[in-house]
Amino acid sequence: MVFFENSVFFGVLLSLFTYGIGCLMKAKLKLPIFNPLLISILLSVLILVVFRIDYSTYYEGAKYLSYLLTPATICLAVPLYEQMELLKKNWKAIFGGIFAGVLTSLGIILVMAFLFKFSHEEYVTFLPKSITTAIGMGVSEELGGYVSITVAIIIITGVVGNICADTVCKVFKITNPVAKGIGIGTASHAIGTAKAMEMGDVEGAMSSLSIVVSGVLTVVAASVFAQFL
Repeated sequence: MVFFENSVFFGVLLSLFTYGIGCLMKAKLKLPIFNPLLISILLSVLILVVFRIDYSTYYEGAKYLSYLLTPATICLAVPLYEQMELLKKNWKAIFGGIFAGVLTSLGIILVMAFLFKFSHEEYVTFLPKSITTAIGMGVSEELGGYVSITVAIIIITGVVGNICADTVCKVFKITNPVAKGIGIGTASHAIGTAKAMEMGDVEGAMSSLSIVVSGVLTVVAASVFAQFL
């Protein structure tokens, strides 16, 4: 324990090591369920539990990774810039799709809140589930939700979106690359966008745009939906 407590970058090294294992497993087994982020989370939790390492000790080093979250999100503007002509040509359909996706996400949470009798705090904790963590944390805190739970929900939403994106597109016969990107980015933010980029440049660019626009729309719309319960 003394060694771990004195190792400033222990959390970073553990996170990178487990993520690397996840990448190797996905490359080897080629199954969507072996998502590198999901594998990294599970392995990190397992190691902390087995060696009885406090989360605070792990976070002392791992927190440095979170500093990269905002610049990494901003970098998603690069593929969008490369597809600017496509955006100009289809802007009505693109922004209409993102708007519909945001309303659907918030509407489903409202219905769930009534069905499962959420308290107001629990309800607003779930509202920013489909936007990037950097924005979702602020929304949850502002509305009075449980920020740590919001972060977990956002990550779970992204991982599920990343895993299920291909299957959903095949089941519903979604073949248009713009539609794929908009759907994935609006529903599962940056983690889903990683999958969209694997599908193609257009999918990645549209998904990147969706992260930004859906984030802004959710900030506004979540404040309105928060009044419903």
